Parts: sequence; C-alpha cells; structure tokens
Amino acid sequence: MGSRKGPAEQGLAEVLGGRGGAVDATVPVVAFVGVFTVADASSWASPIAWAGAAAVLVGAVVAVVRLVRGDRPRAVLFGLLGVAVAALIALYTGRAIDFFLVQIVSNAASALAWAVSIVVRWPLLGLVVGTVLGQRTRWRRDPDLLRGYQRASWVWVGQYVVRLAVFLPLYAANAVVALGIARTVLTWPLVALCVALSWPVLRSALPPGHGGLRHPAVEGEPGPAEHQM
Repeated sequence: MGSRKGPAEQGLAEVLGGRGGAVDATVPVVAFVGVFTVADASSWASPIAWAGAAAVLVGAVVAVVRLVRGDRPRAVLFGLLGVAVAALIALYTGRAIDFFLVQIVSNAASALAWAVSIVVRWPLLGLVVGTVLGQRTRWRRDPDLLRGYQRASWVWVGQYVVRLAVFLPLYAANAVVALGIARTVLTWPLVALCVALSWPVLRSALPPGHGGLRHPAVEGEPGPAEHQM
C-alpha cells in the first residue's frame, strides 16, 4: 500500500550515512574551498593553512551538533578525524586539491569492498539491512534474498564508481572549486538515488508469494503466515 518507505529502506539510508550525515560531511568541504578561494585570490600567506583551519573548525562545530543530535560518538569522531587528516595532507603537500585525496581513496576502497562482498556471496547490502532488521545473517539461507542483495549491491558499487569517474579528472586538472562542487552534489543526492534504485532491483529477484525482507524463506522455519497464527 502506498509508497511509504519501509523500516529497512529508511534504516539503510541512515546506516550508510543518512541525509543528515551526508549533508554534515559536505559543510567542512564548503568551508575549505570557500576560504581557500578567498585567501588565494587575496594573496594571503599560507591560503591552504587558512582553509584547512576553517575546515577543521567547522568540522568540530558539526561534530558537536551531531553529538547533541544523538549521533554515535564513534561515527562523529571518525568524521572529524577524516576532515583533520584531509587538511593535514593538503598542508603537507602544499596542494589544496589534495584535501580531496581522502575522499577519493575512500570511494575507491568502498567500490572494491562492495564488489568483493558480492563475489564472495556476502553482499554488504544484505549485511546492513540484516543488521537493521535484527536478522543477523539469516537472509543468507534464503537463496532468493541472497541473489536479490547481490544484484542490488551493484547499484552501490556504481555509486562509488560514478564519484570516481567525476572526481579523478577534476583532481588531475587541479580544479579545486569544481571538485568541491562535485563533492557536494554527489553526496546525499547520489545516496538517495541508490536507495531508490536498490529496492526495485532487490524485489525483482524475489518470487511471487515471498515474505519479503522481513521474512527470509529459510528451510525448516515457519513462513510469515505461520508466524501470524
């Protein structure tokens, strides 16, 4: 009934960063690019240092907001650490464009991890949704769900590949502002698109009468109708 998102779909978006987390992650990037552009154009001494300091300061403010909002402390710490490392790399190399190296490497590693998880039949999408629904790994004993999670996980591999296809040429061209814009645009909107595409792909692998994500068809266990009796 209707088009309301189920708990699994909502949980997937949140576990993988969510709109709030994705938007928060772009704020330090905007601060870095904005301050660097102004400092470089105004011939300030050490424009990268100014930009890096601005990014870390804004990242710290965002971290406090996230903690107050109830986000997991470890996720908040990793987010702030990522900003600090990115700023230090740019300061060390003396190239503002290197602020984006952490993000580029992260996307490459994520694409590889998701692809490998599909090949070894432990698709990350299944692990995430299984955790959200409290199923652990029961879904792996349902061949249809396993196949569905494998197919849908390729959508997420595509997300990282798309980012790399855009980021790498801009990085090679030393286009700091353009890469900052791309980093912002290809964050939450791309995640939202992946969430929207994943479910039709996954559902297409389930046969008629299947209990869905909440009810893996595990041999020897009662089906959805029996659970309700």
